[in-house]
Amino acid sequence: MTVEEFEEFYAHTASRLIGQLYVMLGDLHEAQDVVQEAFVRGWARRRQLDGGAEPEAWIRTVAWRLAVSRWRVRRRSADAWQRRGSPPSEPGPGPEQVALVSALRELPPRQRRTVTLHYVCDLTVAQIAAETGLSTGTVKTHLARGRAALSHLLHDPRAEEAHGA
Repeated sequence: MTVEEFEEFYAHTASRLIGQLYVMLGDLHEAQDVVQEAFVRGWARRRQLDGGAEPEAWIRTVAWRLAVSRWRVRRRSADAWQRRGSPPSEPGPGPEQVALVSALRELPPRQRRTVTLHYVCDLTVAQIAAETGLSTGTVKTHLARGRAALSHLLHDPRAEEAHGA
C-alpha cells in the first residue's frame, strides 16, 4: 500500500472504525485513542496490509487488542484508586447512549463484541468468525443470546404506549 493509498484508506475508514470501537468500548475518547494507535501500527506495516488481507479488519482487531490491554492496566489502577479515593467525575452522555452502553455492558465481552461487529459494523457471520477466530456456530450463538439479552435490557417506551393504548 503506497503512502497515498494509506492516506485514502485512513480518510475513508477512521471515523467508521472510531464509531465501531466506541460502541464496543462505551468510551469515545478511548475509541479514538486505540484507533489512532492501530493506524500508527498499520502505517509501519502498510506494505503487508496490501497483501490480500482486509486492512480495515486488521486495524479494528489491533484497536480491540489495544483496548483490552488498557482494560488490564485500568483494572490494576482501579485497585489503587480504591485505596486512595476516586477520581473526580465528569458529565456523561445522553440517556439513549447510556441505555445502550449499559445494556451492552451486561453482555459478556465476546458476545458484546460479536453483537457490535454484526449490528454496528455490518459484518456477516463469516466475517466476524474470521476476524475474531470464533467458529460461525459460536458467532451465531453469541448473536442469538445477545439479541435475547438486549431485548430484556432495552425497552422502547413508545412501543409500550402503542400496546397499552
